[in-house]
Amino acid sequence: MQVTQPMNKGILEKVFKLSEHNTNVKTEIIAGITTFMTMAYILVVNANILSDAGMDKSAVFAATAIAGFIGSCAMGFLANYPIALAPGMGLNAFFAYTVVLGMGYSWQFALCAVLIEGIIFILLTLTNVREKIIDCIPDILKHAVTAGIGLFIAFIGLSNAGVVVNGATILALGNLKDPLVLLTIFGLLLAAILIAKNVKGAFLLAMVVVSAIGMMGGLVAAPEAIVSSAPSLKPIFMKALSVPVDQIFSLDMVVVVFTFLFVDLFDTVGCLVGVASKGNMLDENGKLPKAKQALFADAVATTTGALLGTSTVTAYVESAAGIGDGGRTGLTAVTTGTLFLLSLFFAPVFTAIPTQATAPVLILVGVMMASSLTKIDFSDFTNAIPAFLTFTMMPLAYSIADGIIFGIISFTVLKIATNKKKDINISLIILSILFICKFIFLG
Repeated sequence: MQVTQPMNKGILEKVFKLSEHNTNVKTEIIAGITTFMTMAYILVVNANILSDAGMDKSAVFAATAIAGFIGSCAMGFLANYPIALAPGMGLNAFFAYTVVLGMGYSWQFALCAVLIEGIIFILLTLTNVREKIIDCIPDILKHAVTAGIGLFIAFIGLSNAGVVVNGATILALGNLKDPLVLLTIFGLLLAAILIAKNVKGAFLLAMVVVSAIGMMGGLVAAPEAIVSSAPSLKPIFMKALSVPVDQIFSLDMVVVVFTFLFVDLFDTVGCLVGVASKGNMLDENGKLPKAKQALFADAVATTTGALLGTSTVTAYVESAAGIGDGGRTGLTAVTTGTLFLLSLFFAPVFTAIPTQATAPVLILVGVMMASSLTKIDFSDFTNAIPAFLTFTMMPLAYSIADGIIFGIISFTVLKIATNKKKDINISLIILSILFICKFIFLG
């Protein structure tokens, strides 16, 4: 052990350049575990949503875990970023409730659309189109995207835990006498104190304590078992290739693929820019180094996920939780991916992590990401208004993509109207026109 341990550390140092990023193996692994625990819900949620479309729930669970492993490891090894991937929320709902239940197509048709989307994304990435879209976004909007994602995931945490609920006034404060809400508030205070005291692994420690208290108090279900057998992929594996040719070349397929492309493109761009900014991974020009590798990992993960039998795989904003715990390299993402793979055999444990344990982490990550607001010049209304629309529309419209759209359109229009054309480029103008057409023709 005394010989192999330094050797292993040397390999990890060489692959992930840990010292260059001022981190170490322990910090990266803890960060990866933290990210996984904030994302573990997707294993169950994705299976439930896609099962509504008629897919085998156990098989989707397996596909979700394997896709999370492949996507996260691809991001970690190709781009060396601490950003994890898994089937995306919102995109899975569009898959099940719009394409299958709404339009009446089979889930195999929807999987084929995701496969085509992934292939197109690979081509767009190899031709640098997606990278150029990231680069053309002004720095002021990148800061707003970071803050907007922070507000968005904080809202998800507050909503999931019942602290904020639907009410007569659209939103209302939840029942603060509810033991589960109180458990969340306790977790929030505990995590906040640990962070304020600069305790390493604060998020992970808080989640473990809250989960233990909830289970011992009978407030949340404890796992019934520790180990389980891995579910079979057979019912859904490679079914994306079973769609009739006439359906592949139909107008509906074009519309469905375009919608998947559009939402996934700007969700991924928003996540990469926002999370990378939080981790100080943008260069001096505000650009994302290795953007091409990161986007290629995302495209490969989506294509692979479709063949496995799951909806679009995308970068997760919850990765900011791991970054908040010190994650700075791809070792964080690889750790998260490895846990996704292990979840195939330890599903009862991983899926027992309660919302009350993960919600405080999402809320506090929102606090951290909101610090980007200090970099926005609110004295110039041609910057302030687009930035404001960007970071407010994300939680209010429940969409990272919509926040970016509102920001880019308003930024372009205001700069042109006030004769500040030097602040915009032709790419922004083209994007704005495409966004407006999207709202007119696709809603």
